[in-house]
Amino acid sequence: MPTTRDLRAMAGTEPITMLTAYDAPTAAVIDEAGVDVILVGDSMGNAALGHDSTLPVTLEEVRSRTAAVARATEEALVVADMPFLSFGVSESESVRNAGTMLKEADADAVKLECGSHTVELTERLVDLGIPVMAHLGLTPQRVKRTGYARQGTTRDDAREILDLARAHEEAGAFALVLEHVPANLAAQVTAALDVPTIGIGAGPDCDGQVLVITDVLGLSDRVPPFATRFGDVRSEMRRAVEAYRDAVAGGEFPAAEHGHVEEELDELY
Repeated sequence: MPTTRDLRAMAGTEPITMLTAYDAPTAAVIDEAGVDVILVGDSMGNAALGHDSTLPVTLEEVRSRTAAVARATEEALVVADMPFLSFGVSESESVRNAGTMLKEADADAVKLECGSHTVELTERLVDLGIPVMAHLGLTPQRVKRTGYARQGTTRDDAREILDLARAHEEAGAFALVLEHVPANLAAQVTAALDVPTIGIGAGPDCDGQVLVITDVLGLSDRVPPFATRFGDVRSEMRRAVEAYRDAVAGGEFPAAEHGHVEEELDELY
């Protein structure tokens, strides 16, 4: 199993692959496929829990699902996403919540949606032995303020992202997610850092890429412009469900081989 140090050493050497997972069966498939990192993202709010944003996702939901993913994973690094208001309210609460993901859910690291307020927290967490993956650019927990628009499109905003990236690297973050930013900005941030950058909608020059698993599998109703459907699992699931429905309705399932007859139980009445 790779460590955060191993992942950090991959910067500039070989592309890093990362996908989200929210349950054990999906995590097992991703792990068997050789993906480097599994992110138990708060994107579960949209992708798995029926919400229209990540904001309602609770700490307990992430903890429980991280534990499920970790139990099914043998090789990939498991990163738990810290949900909205689970950090940043107070340092003690933030540390306790992040520590729970390692102590109780067996995560290898946590991810924080970052800003100036998370630099000192990152340093504190790292000092305590809690590896931190930083996240800049589009941060969905700020959707009420920023929407889902591309970030870092002006020189001032781009400079702020670059400065925050450097600050979080200095604070000890082992990697940085860059989401929905101009590709040329992501390239400059990648060149400026020693730790790896992992892009989502950030162009080809990051050290790695991450996507939401439901987008990759073709389970989502809509796919963001920076993602690609690599499969059509939704259609296959529908085909299987319809086949089951028809088999039950037509009396074909269950058949004799799907049950058991105990002769001693005949003629009970």
